[in-house]
Amino acid sequence: MEAFLHQVLSGLATGGIYAIVALALVMIYQATHLVNFAQGEMAMFSTYLAWSMIDAGMSYWLAFACTVVLSFLLGIAIERIVIRPVGKAPVLAVVIVFIGLLVILNSVAGWIYTYTIKSFPSPFPSRTILGGYMSAHELGVMAVTLGVLALLFVFFRYTPLGLAMRAAAQNPVSSRLVGIRVGWMLALGWGLAAAIGAIAGMMVAPIVFLDPNMMAGILLYGFAGALLGGIDNPAGAVAGGFAVGVLENISGAYLVGTELKLTVALILIIGVLVIRPSGLFGRVLVNRV
Repeated sequence: MEAFLHQVLSGLATGGIYAIVALALVMIYQATHLVNFAQGEMAMFSTYLAWSMIDAGMSYWLAFACTVVLSFLLGIAIERIVIRPVGKAPVLAVVIVFIGLLVILNSVAGWIYTYTIKSFPSPFPSRTILGGYMSAHELGVMAVTLGVLALLFVFFRYTPLGLAMRAAAQNPVSSRLVGIRVGWMLALGWGLAAAIGAIAGMMVAPIVFLDPNMMAGILLYGFAGALLGGIDNPAGAVAGGFAVGVLENISGAYLVGTELKLTVALILIIGVLVIRPSGLFGRVLVNRV
């Protein structure tokens, strides 16, 4: 029973990371109705920026704040320079652009920082808590995830800019009629997604270490969480991320083994798409033909 409880609590901690990645994916999907396959590489590159600042002597939290701001600006720049020119292109063309962006960011990170694995510091104490079931970093990751979700809820629910971004994502035509600059709302959505992804990268780097390929598996788990909770529902995606973390740990410990844990995410993706494409908390849209 103690081992099972440890797997559940540890799964909640890793699920917090998947939840942040799922949240970033949802931010892009709500604006473009496309999945950003380069989200993991954007987070990885931002984490390298944070590592460079910390390695230069900057304090962790100052580097954290600077990285979030720089990632936000980088996300806006990517939307303006790369995504906006293909905004009206066929879906397949946009997907290829996402994949190209993934390869470019991975290669540039490897070229600048090399593919040598680097350690990344944790801002939380290196001790266990809750009777040894969780580490301070794992509990900190959960707190950061819930904090990001709360801030986004307040932003989109109670601020004029957040309401404008929601309106632009749901009905661009009507939003333009009332004076909302839809193009810039989309750019801000990309900026927020990049900033959220940077937080995910900085939270996962102390666990998996830092290298250009560190987010490959994390992105898959985050995508599974977003689909499970509902890819058009931020809160549902966060819940799905936590659920995927728990399922991954329990399955790896008692069913498939640690070597095949990644198949859990693939099975979830296929199962959700076949049985309930809208996810557990997503909206079901019905069109009259």
